[in-house]
Amino acid sequence: MAATITFRPDEDTARALEILTGDGTSVSTAVRSALLAAARQRARADLRQEAEQLAADEQDLAEAAQVLRDMETLRAW
Repeated sequence: MAATITFRPDEDTARALEILTGDGTSVSTAVRSALLAAARQRARADLRQEAEQLAADEQDLAEAAQVLRDMETLRAW
């Protein structure tokens, strides 16, 4: 079930809405698309931050290096 959302756009938001609806796109469609785009951007940023934290984890890096050394001894000549 969809909820009705109302907001009071400031000048910047009103200009952005004009840009997004300038081609005839409805306000509802423009707002839905913008929300989905913002959510995708946030999810990508969160994943990027998590990846950066994992890449900087010294303990994890040391363990991965050890696993690679251990596997090297199992390599076929």
